[in-house]
Amino acid sequence: METRYVIGIDLGTTNSALAYAEVKPDADPFAPANVQLLPIPQLENPGEVRDEALLPSFLYLPGPSDFPAGTIALPWDADRSYVVGRLAQKRGVENAGRLVASAKSWLSHSGVDRTAPLLPFRAPEGVEKISPVEASRRYLEHLRQAWDAKMPDAPFTEQQVLVTVPASFDAVARELTLESAKQAGYQNITLLEEPQAAFYAWIERHPDWRERVHVGDLILVVDIGGGTTDFTLIAVTEQSGELALNRVAVGDHILLGGDNMDLALAGVVAQRLAEKGTRIDSRQHLALWANCRVAKEKLLDPASDAKEQPVTILGKGTGLVGGTIKAKLLRSDIEQVFGEGFLPAVPSHEMPAHQRRVGLQELGLPYAADPAITRHMARFLRQQSATSEQAAVRRGPSGIACPTHILFNGGVLNAGLVRERILASLNSWLGEEGMPEVQSLSGEDLMHAVSRGAAYYGMARHGRGVRIRGGVPRTYYVAVESAMPSIPGFPAPLKALAVVPFGLEEGTEIRIPGREFGLVVGQAAEFRFFTSTARKNDQPGDLIEDIGEELDELSPMEVSFSTAENSSEVVPVSFETVVTETGVLQLWCVARDGRRWKLEFNVRERV
Repeated sequence: METRYVIGIDLGTTNSALAYAEVKPDADPFAPANVQLLPIPQLENPGEVRDEALLPSFLYLPGPSDFPAGTIALPWDADRSYVVGRLAQKRGVENAGRLVASAKSWLSHSGVDRTAPLLPFRAPEGVEKISPVEASRRYLEHLRQAWDAKMPDAPFTEQQVLVTVPASFDAVARELTLESAKQAGYQNITLLEEPQAAFYAWIERHPDWRERVHVGDLILVVDIGGGTTDFTLIAVTEQSGELALNRVAVGDHILLGGDNMDLALAGVVAQRLAEKGTRIDSRQHLALWANCRVAKEKLLDPASDAKEQPVTILGKGTGLVGGTIKAKLLRSDIEQVFGEGFLPAVPSHEMPAHQRRVGLQELGLPYAADPAITRHMARFLRQQSATSEQAAVRRGPSGIACPTHILFNGGVLNAGLVRERILASLNSWLGEEGMPEVQSLSGEDLMHAVSRGAAYYGMARHGRGVRIRGGVPRTYYVAVESAMPSIPGFPAPLKALAVVPFGLEEGTEIRIPGREFGLVVGQAAEFRFFTSTARKNDQPGDLIEDIGEELDELSPMEVSFSTAENSSEVVPVSFETVVTETGVLQLWCVARDGRRWKLEFNVRERV
């Protein structure tokens, strides 16, 4: 059955969203994509299901007396034993020990087993924990079920689905996101990076984008979500006489976002309580963290002019009223913490500080050592890799990349205070370089931009929109051992098979025709890869007989491909190459009987 809709899903640290657009094969290719938002049914209160524009990425694991029987049922699941969304967030403020939060940040934590039951982190004794993968599965499953409830004539599993991930996610985090989606019943899935999705949303909202940016412009996408901060540079170039968009740089993984800010605010309130003689324990601090998140959002709401918000947490006693601790979060607290801690005015050559590590550490999320987002932005703009695409980067006399435009994304940037501090720092750096101030690309709904942009990209793959190019900056080869008689003291000579041509656009699949090679399966074998920036004309399937100085070898990988018989053999295979939208090379080895094995690694140049 042909796909009727493309669905864009923003699986966020704090909020998730779903947008979609209808695929009409006979539609005018220049007509607007007409992206829509799906209202998401969820529990607002016990026994009360309401449609909301966002699904808060919170999961509450109830105790036996948390809710009356039957009050957490959903229209599609009468026996639901946990709560996802708005009610989970609200109840978690009262009992943080049963609240799963920041699952996406844990999904990116390479220092733990992300498939192990870790959450809720620091849960009290007796609370059954789940893994970050399982938590993500439940959010994604809720979105799938919500779609099917709203769109019964277009089953979710028959649509094309794009799920977004941070640009800084490593290969394991991306693979685990895919695994969560598959466990949630997703079938036709593509991953897309959040900063690119945010820019696609801006294009979707501005059909006249070609009149707003020009050849030579450089766009900085600043994406600050609940758990991560991402930076991306997109250059406006010219191709065949028309404007084109080229993603030229992606930043490193920075585990720094709204969670850190909320925790810092909780620290300020806890210190104020301690000065008055009230000290709180770790369990209460978790509740205070959750309360400060809610209070901060109310104070930063553009419609609010309040100077403070009450914050209440349960005391250590048994009394529900007499045992409560009351405090306040002040607007001035937010201005001080954000301005001095997270967004200080710094010179463009000041790099993030490296924290001296203590030999023994408590397990937890590996947050960035330096909380100053402005320093991370300076590092990103100063430390661009020297790639073939960097000619498109506009630079100042000191070598810093100098954006002409900036696009904000992420819930944190809903706050005018945050945007103003970032603009002030960036414009001061540009002034030192003799460059004009950056222009903001505005007019976006920051809470839905990523899901909308993902749906727009899905339409672009059907020829109904503009795609941001992200060509592979070099040619890639896999080593093939020659079929020569063994000679004592001399290893068998190697040849290099081109598998990815220079400039191959991300999101592209190619088959390497007319060649078969023997793949060792059933035992550990070493695979060697080479790259070249000099050989730009080699095509997939070209076999280089002499591996000379023009080819640079990457670190080899040792892989053991399994077989159903668990026996060692050499299987004739052909190759299929996929470069995903997130910059991962997947080299598929395809046997004549249809069996498939995959090798993969990152081909993207990063800061």
